[in-house]
Amino acid sequence: MKKIALIPARVESKRFYGKLLKKLSGVPIIIRTYQSALKTNVFDEVYVVTDSDQIIDLLKSINGNYLKSSSHHESGTDRIAEVAVDLEYDIIVNLQGDEPFINKSSIEKLVNEFKNIEVEMASLMRKFNDKEELNNPNNVKVIVDKDNYSINFSRIPMISDLKNINIYKHIGVYAFRKKTLIEFSKMKKTMMEKKERIECLRYINHGKKIKMVKTDFSGISIDTPQDLIRAEEYLKKQ
Repeated sequence: MKKIALIPARVESKRFYGKLLKKLSGVPIIIRTYQSALKTNVFDEVYVVTDSDQIIDLLKSINGNYLKSSSHHESGTDRIAEVAVDLEYDIIVNLQGDEPFINKSSIEKLVNEFKNIEVEMASLMRKFNDKEELNNPNNVKVIVDKDNYSINFSRIPMISDLKNINIYKHIGVYAFRKKTLIEFSKMKKTMMEKKERIECLRYINHGKKIKMVKTDFSGISIDTPQDLIRAEEYLKKQ
Protein backbone atom coordinates (compact mmCIF):
# COMPACT_ATOMS: atom_id res chain seq x y z
CA MET A 1 0.00 0.00 0.00
CA LYS A 2 1.27 3.47 -0.90
CA LYS A 3 1.02 5.79 2.08
CA ILE A 4 1.18 9.58 2.28
CA ALA A 5 0.99 11.94 5.26
CA LEU A 6 -0.85 15.21 4.70
CA ILE A 7 -0.54 17.92 7.35
CA PRO A 8 -3.31 20.53 7.10
CA ALA A 9 -2.04 23.91 8.27
CA ARG A 10 -3.62 27.33 8.71
CA VAL A 11 -2.55 30.48 10.52
CA GLU A 12 -5.99 31.66 11.71
CA SER A 13 -6.35 29.53 14.84
CA LYS A 14 -9.06 31.02 17.08
CA ARG A 15 -7.58 29.93 20.42
CA PHE A 16 -3.93 30.62 19.59
CA TYR A 17 -3.56 32.77 16.50
CA GLY A 18 -0.53 31.94 14.37
CA LYS A 19 0.49 29.05 16.60
CA LEU A 20 2.02 27.00 13.77
CA LEU A 21 4.47 29.83 13.16
CA LYS A 22 5.51 29.97 16.82
CA LYS A 23 8.93 28.55 17.55
CA LEU A 24 9.54 25.46 19.65
CA SER A 25 13.18 25.51 20.74
CA GLY A 26 13.96 27.78 17.81
CA VAL A 27 12.06 25.84 15.13
CA PRO A 28 8.53 26.75 13.93
CA ILE A 29 5.95 24.23 15.14
CA ILE A 30 4.77 23.35 11.62
CA ILE A 31 8.35 22.56 10.58
CA ARG A 32 8.86 20.33 13.64
CA THR A 33 5.67 18.44 12.79
CA TYR A 34 6.72 18.02 9.16
CA GLN A 35 10.20 16.79 10.12
CA SER A 36 8.79 14.42 12.76
CA ALA A 37 6.54 12.85 10.14
CA LEU A 38 9.52 12.34 7.83
CA LYS A 39 11.59 10.76 10.60
CA THR A 40 9.03 8.00 11.19
CA ASN A 41 9.89 6.52 7.77
CA VAL A 42 6.34 5.19 7.64
CA PHE A 43 5.28 7.27 4.63
CA ASP A 44 6.26 7.27 0.99
CA GLU A 45 5.83 11.07 1.05
CA VAL A 46 4.91 13.86 3.48
CA TYR A 47 3.26 17.16 2.47
CA VAL A 48 1.97 20.21 4.32
CA VAL A 49 -1.35 21.40 2.89
CA THR A 50 -2.00 25.09 3.47
CA ASP A 51 -3.45 28.32 2.10
CA SER A 52 -0.85 30.40 3.96
CA ASP A 53 2.03 32.00 2.07
CA GLN A 54 3.87 32.38 5.38
CA ILE A 55 3.79 28.63 5.96
CA ILE A 56 4.74 27.96 2.34
CA ASP A 57 7.77 30.24 2.71
CA LEU A 58 8.87 28.25 5.78
CA LEU A 59 8.60 24.98 3.84
CA LYS A 60 10.53 26.45 0.93
CA SER A 61 13.33 27.47 3.31
CA ILE A 62 13.98 23.79 4.14
CA ASN A 63 13.08 22.43 0.68
CA GLY A 64 10.00 20.88 2.23
CA ASN A 65 6.99 19.52 0.37
CA TYR A 66 3.78 21.52 0.32
CA LEU A 67 0.50 21.74 -1.56
CA LYS A 68 -1.54 24.93 -1.69
CA SER A 69 -5.23 24.69 -0.87
CA SER A 70 -8.06 27.17 -0.95
CA SER A 71 -8.81 29.16 2.19
CA HIS A 72 -12.48 28.34 2.80
CA HIS A 73 -12.07 25.01 4.64
CA GLU A 74 -13.47 24.69 8.15
CA SER A 75 -11.66 21.44 9.02
CA GLY A 76 -8.29 19.88 8.33
CA THR A 77 -9.88 16.82 6.76
CA ASP A 78 -11.77 18.95 4.26
CA ARG A 79 -8.53 20.78 3.44
CA ILE A 80 -6.56 17.63 2.64
CA ALA A 81 -9.48 16.14 0.71
CA GLU A 82 -9.22 19.01 -1.77
CA VAL A 83 -5.70 18.01 -2.82
CA ALA A 84 -6.17 14.25 -2.36
CA VAL A 85 -8.25 14.01 -5.53
CA ASP A 86 -5.09 14.33 -7.64
CA LEU A 87 -2.88 12.04 -5.53
CA GLU A 88 -2.22 8.39 -6.36
CA TYR A 89 -2.04 6.87 -2.88
CA ASP A 90 -3.90 4.04 -1.19
CA ILE A 91 -3.76 5.34 2.38
CA ILE A 92 -3.84 9.02 3.36
CA VAL A 93 -2.99 9.97 6.94
CA ASN A 94 -4.12 13.32 8.34
CA LEU A 95 -1.52 14.51 10.86
CA GLN A 96 -2.34 17.54 12.99
CA GLY A 97 0.02 20.44 12.35
CA ASP A 98 0.00 21.45 16.01
CA GLU A 99 1.20 18.05 17.31
CA PRO A 100 4.97 18.05 16.66
CA PHE A 101 5.70 14.86 18.61
CA ILE A 102 4.72 11.97 16.36
CA ASN A 103 5.12 8.42 17.59
CA LYS A 104 6.32 5.97 14.93
CA SER A 105 4.90 2.79 16.48
CA SER A 106 1.44 4.35 16.86
CA ILE A 107 1.39 5.46 13.22
CA GLU A 108 2.55 2.03 12.09
CA LYS A 109 -0.27 0.37 14.06
CA LEU A 110 -2.73 2.79 12.53
CA VAL A 111 -1.81 2.16 8.89
CA ASN A 112 -1.51 -1.60 9.46
CA GLU A 113 -5.23 -1.70 10.23
CA PHE A 114 -5.86 -1.22 6.51
CA LYS A 115 -4.62 -4.74 5.80
CA ASN A 116 -8.20 -5.54 6.78
CA ILE A 117 -10.20 -4.67 3.67
CA GLU A 118 -13.23 -3.77 5.81
CA VAL A 119 -11.44 -0.80 7.41
CA GLU A 120 -12.18 2.43 5.56
CA MET A 121 -11.17 4.97 8.21
CA ALA A 122 -9.13 4.63 11.39
CA SER A 123 -7.94 6.79 14.26
CA LEU A 124 -6.01 6.56 17.56
CA MET A 125 -7.11 6.43 21.20
CA ARG A 126 -5.60 5.81 24.60
CA LYS A 127 -6.83 5.16 28.13
CA PHE A 128 -7.56 8.12 30.37
CA ASN A 129 -5.06 8.58 33.17
CA ASP A 130 -7.53 9.89 35.76
CA LYS A 131 -10.99 11.38 36.30
CA GLU A 132 -9.69 14.93 35.92
CA GLU A 133 -8.47 14.15 32.42
CA LEU A 134 -11.75 12.40 31.62
CA ASN A 135 -13.81 15.39 32.74
CA ASN A 136 -11.73 17.99 30.88
CA PRO A 137 -13.92 19.34 28.02
CA ASN A 138 -10.79 19.97 25.93
CA ASN A 139 -10.26 16.20 25.74
CA VAL A 140 -12.38 14.37 23.18
CA LYS A 141 -13.85 11.13 24.48
CA VAL A 142 -14.59 8.17 22.25
CA ILE A 143 -16.83 5.25 23.18
CA VAL A 144 -16.15 2.03 21.28
CA ASP A 145 -17.81 -1.34 20.81
CA LYS A 146 -16.24 -4.72 21.52
CA ASP A 147 -14.36 -4.63 18.21
CA ASN A 148 -13.00 -1.12 18.87
CA TYR A 149 -15.22 0.59 16.33
CA SER A 150 -16.40 4.04 17.40
CA ILE A 151 -19.92 4.46 18.76
CA ASN A 152 -19.71 8.13 19.71
CA PHE A 153 -17.35 11.07 20.26
CA SER A 154 -17.92 13.89 22.73
CA ARG A 155 -16.25 16.69 24.69
CA ILE A 156 -18.84 16.49 27.46
CA PRO A 157 -17.40 15.49 30.89
CA MET A 158 -18.37 11.92 31.76
CA ILE A 159 -18.92 10.50 35.21
CA SER A 160 -17.11 7.19 35.36
CA ASP A 161 -14.83 5.17 37.58
CA LEU A 162 -12.79 4.42 34.42
CA LYS A 163 -13.58 0.74 34.83
CA ASN A 164 -15.90 -1.57 32.94
CA ILE A 165 -16.67 0.98 30.23
CA ASN A 166 -15.02 1.50 26.87
CA ILE A 167 -14.30 5.23 27.06
CA TYR A 168 -10.95 6.43 25.70
CA LYS A 169 -9.21 9.69 24.94
CA HIS A 170 -9.27 10.38 21.22
CA ILE A 171 -5.91 11.19 19.64
CA GLY A 172 -6.64 13.33 16.57
CA VAL A 173 -4.76 11.40 13.91
CA TYR A 174 -6.96 10.09 11.08
CA ALA A 175 -6.18 7.61 8.33
CA PHE A 176 -8.36 7.01 5.26
CA ARG A 177 -8.52 5.06 2.09
CA LYS A 178 -8.42 7.68 -0.66
CA LYS A 179 -12.00 7.13 -1.82
CA THR A 180 -13.22 7.31 1.80
CA LEU A 181 -11.50 10.65 2.39
CA ILE A 182 -13.13 12.13 -0.69
CA GLU A 183 -16.50 10.64 0.29
CA PHE A 184 -16.11 12.11 3.80
CA SER A 185 -15.49 15.61 2.46
CA LYS A 186 -18.67 15.47 0.38
CA MET A 187 -20.88 14.48 3.32
CA LYS A 188 -23.13 17.17 4.74
CA LYS A 189 -21.98 18.49 8.11
CA THR A 190 -24.22 17.23 10.89
CA MET A 191 -25.73 19.07 13.84
CA MET A 192 -23.59 17.07 16.29
CA GLU A 193 -20.38 17.85 14.41
CA LYS A 194 -21.15 21.57 14.59
CA LYS A 195 -22.22 21.42 18.24
CA GLU A 196 -19.27 19.37 19.50
CA ARG A 197 -16.69 20.73 17.04
CA ILE A 198 -15.55 17.16 16.30
CA GLU A 199 -15.26 16.50 12.57
CA CYS A 200 -15.30 12.69 12.75
CA LEU A 201 -18.86 12.85 14.11
CA ARG A 202 -19.90 13.65 10.53
CA TYR A 203 -18.70 10.23 9.43
CA ILE A 204 -20.41 8.15 12.11
CA ASN A 205 -23.57 10.30 12.00
CA HIS A 206 -23.89 9.17 8.38
CA GLY A 207 -23.86 5.53 9.49
CA LYS A 208 -20.17 4.80 8.90
CA LYS A 209 -17.65 3.11 11.21
CA ILE A 210 -14.23 4.28 12.38
CA LYS A 211 -11.75 1.67 13.53
CA MET A 212 -10.09 2.91 16.73
CA VAL A 213 -6.53 1.81 17.47
CA LYS A 214 -5.16 1.69 21.01
CA THR A 215 -1.91 3.43 21.79
CA ASP A 216 -0.03 4.40 24.95
CA PHE A 217 1.25 7.58 23.32
CA SER A 218 -0.60 10.87 23.69
CA GLY A 219 1.73 13.59 22.44
CA ILE A 220 1.10 17.28 23.06
CA SER A 221 -1.43 19.26 21.07
CA ILE A 222 -0.41 22.94 21.10
CA ASP A 223 -3.74 24.74 21.43
CA THR A 224 -2.71 27.49 23.88
CA PRO A 225 0.43 29.40 24.92
CA GLN A 226 0.52 27.18 28.01
CA ASP A 227 0.70 24.11 25.78
CA LEU A 228 3.73 25.60 24.05
CA ILE A 229 5.45 25.91 27.43
CA ARG A 230 4.61 22.25 28.15
CA ALA A 231 6.01 21.26 24.76
CA GLU A 232 9.26 23.11 25.51
CA GLU A 233 9.58 21.23 28.80
CA TYR A 234 8.83 17.91 27.08
CA LEU A 235 11.44 18.56 24.42
CA LYS A 236 14.13 19.33 27.00
CA LYS A 237 13.54 15.93 28.65
CA GLN A 238 14.04 13.99 25.39
